[in-house]
Amino acid sequence: MSGNLSFSALFGENKNKIIYVIILIVLLLLIFILFVMFNNSFKPDPVELTDIPGGKKGAYFVKANQALAKDMKDKWLPNDIFWPTIFLDNMPNFQLGELEVVRYNTRVLRDNLTRMRTTDKLDPHADKAFTSFSNDPYKWMFPSSESKWEEGYNSLEMYYENLISGQSTFFPRADNLVQLLDQYLSLMGGANTKLVSSARPSRAVTPASNDGKNVTSEETTNIVVPWYEVDNNFYYAQGIAYSLHLSFKAIKKDFYSVLQDKNCIAMVDRIIEDLGRCNFEPMIVFNGDPDSVFANHSLNLSGIFNDARQKINSLTVALVQG
Repeated sequence: MSGNLSFSALFGENKNKIIYVIILIVLLLLIFILFVMFNNSFKPDPVELTDIPGGKKGAYFVKANQALAKDMKDKWLPNDIFWPTIFLDNMPNFQLGELEVVRYNTRVLRDNLTRMRTTDKLDPHADKAFTSFSNDPYKWMFPSSESKWEEGYNSLEMYYENLISGQSTFFPRADNLVQLLDQYLSLMGGANTKLVSSARPSRAVTPASNDGKNVTSEETTNIVVPWYEVDNNFYYAQGIAYSLHLSFKAIKKDFYSVLQDKNCIAMVDRIIEDLGRCNFEPMIVFNGDPDSVFANHSLNLSGIFNDARQKINSLTVALVQG
């Protein structure tokens, strides 16, 4: 009888200890989850381009794209398949916006900026960089996205070294800059259309054309953005704005003579200012009505974003018409 009582008492003590251990494990796991989620939810700080000895044209543009590529390869989130970062969506969409700009930049670098004529041979390192950044951003392995971003970063470094040594070329002409700006206008137009699309039942949205004018009514389309994708579009557009902000800093340095000749320096400064203003951080991305006490952060961002886009369009016109 006493043996049974001793066993019951011992089991009861062990049971309490097991419960305490379980509670401790759950608390530690919760702290770990919060730490990982919190640590991976910070947007990168704005990048300042340091002076490059010799002032080689194109060097700043390459370094700007390398800075974006470094941010991607060091902490790439869209392809995460493991818990808990698989549940993040804000920063992954921000990074997808960064990637789009890097792709556009390296494509124009390969096709236009490194060649005197479109029939000239492609620069092998610029070509390799564009090919690497064109990889599927959601691939976890065979190959992983991070390995391709690393490959693209290294290809840009090889191009940069050849540029400094005179083995590679960069042509900062007005027509090449127009090619680059046209790509930006297209990218920003698509992102802005998503921003202005309501999460509520469909309403007609008129996409903006590359020349900044509205398209005809026959081209309008009904775009429905589910409520759970509102913040995705918001951070995707912010990723684009962040990357363009750095790209235009580089453009101002590498194309300074062209911009000065066309009296466009002040216009580029205003574009940089607008793109910098896109970097704000609401605690929660709301999608409120005009008369609601809640803000509509997508439309707030769209106003600044589209203002920058219109200025880029004006810059394109100034470069073409002189």
